[in-house]
Amino acid sequence: MDTAVLNFLAAPFAASLVIAGIHAYLGVHVVERGVIFVDLSLAQIAAFGATIGLLLPFTGNDPHSPVMYWISLVFTLIGAVLFSTIRSRRARIPQEAIIGIAYAVASAATILAMSKATSEAEHLKDMLVGNILAVSWNEVLVTALLYVAIGAFHFVFRRKFLMISMEPAKAEAQGVSLHLWDFLFYASFGFVVTRSVSIAGVLLVFCYLIVPSVAAMLYSDRIGPRLAIGWTMGTIVSALGVYLSLRLDLPTGATIVCTFGLVLILMAAVRPLIQRQAPGDVHQINYGDRAHSQARGH
Repeated sequence: MDTAVLNFLAAPFAASLVIAGIHAYLGVHVVERGVIFVDLSLAQIAAFGATIGLLLPFTGNDPHSPVMYWISLVFTLIGAVLFSTIRSRRARIPQEAIIGIAYAVASAATILAMSKATSEAEHLKDMLVGNILAVSWNEVLVTALLYVAIGAFHFVFRRKFLMISMEPAKAEAQGVSLHLWDFLFYASFGFVVTRSVSIAGVLLVFCYLIVPSVAAMLYSDRIGPRLAIGWTMGTIVSALGVYLSLRLDLPTGATIVCTFGLVLILMAAVRPLIQRQAPGDVHQINYGDRAHSQARGH
């Protein structure tokens, strides 16, 4: 690969690493909560907000303008408020059902709004699908700074966030407000998703969130190892996906998504060769490791 190609791929690869870094962590929470489609739903709500913004006269019909991000963010925060108020162990309707309904309605509403923005259909398609190859270094820097701020926020309050995700009953018993901390989680999640969708598109953002976390769960129940596995997988898949997209002249987002799927299948296939213990023993040991890790405050 010559220098010109490496220079061309540098910014997209950096952007994919930035996205993978924060989403692998957030994916741990999402999988533990059992709300797998919350990322997809919030991402679609953000896309719907951007579609509405495109129809407003003061946005200049530019889907990549800064004001479009803030309009999308407002819609995403509304979704965060909704999702944080429906969580209850005694609720008649599962939280995942509400999340799925929100995704379906936001998708349909986006299609309806798109029908009124025919002159900007191509720009809108690029914004919704994402084109990570077109990302600039300035966008990478702004995104990295935002994600560092969100990461620092989660690090400071990591015990609260981990408790409400992994042991909500214990959190309630200690007087922790689940609705408040759920809102803070979904709101910070909304900042990340809104930014990621504008760069990578809805499907790719979903894969960065879920696939590394699911792959990591094949090998460990402990938070530290799961994060390490997720970040490693995100880095390798990002590099491979961007490279294959360029070499095979394929859509970048779809290529990375399919690469995630193939790598996940490969990791599942080689797991029996790596994990020597019996399945029951592995689960028991991992559960003990996690309990020990939590006792130490990890």
